[in-house]
Amino acid sequence: MDCVVGEAVKSRTPDMIAAEIEWISGLSFTRVRALWRTTFRKEVAKDLSRNFLVRMLAWHIQQKAFGGHNAATLRLLGAYGRHDSDKVELFRRLKAGSSVVREYQGVRYIVTIGDNGFIWQGSTYKSLSAIAREITGSKWNGPRFFGLRPRDRATRTRNVS
Repeated sequence: MDCVVGEAVKSRTPDMIAAEIEWISGLSFTRVRALWRTTFRKEVAKDLSRNFLVRMLAWHIQQKAFGGHNAATLRLLGAYGRHDSDKVELFRRLKAGSSVVREYQGVRYIVTIGDNGFIWQGSTYKSLSAIAREITGSKWNGPRFFGLRPRDRATRTRNVS
């Protein structure tokens, strides 16, 4: 079974996927490293453990067979990776299908949270800030504009205490 991991896995059954992962788990460290190089077409960093490589190869197989993370999860993971605690909190609160509402200059604006961004007037935007800019004509922090974030950190600290 010396092949590129995850190759043509869409037609494989869950049992076949599990068997391939089990097979990889039984490989020596040298064979796991070789499989990594073949699969990802790059060298393995020297400090990565065998266990980590096996887990990454298993994830790759499962992702190819069953699909990866949805857009909302990717945004949340990206915020974690950037250590952006404000965005982590925001992404955890906003769920696909929910809406945020803001009245601005006598007009009510409703934005729906989608799987791939924020939907306003039939268009999908990557950020609330882009929508706030469209509405106001000036640069705004989108979560603040829609009332999802206090005006300053002192206010946030007071409200939490």
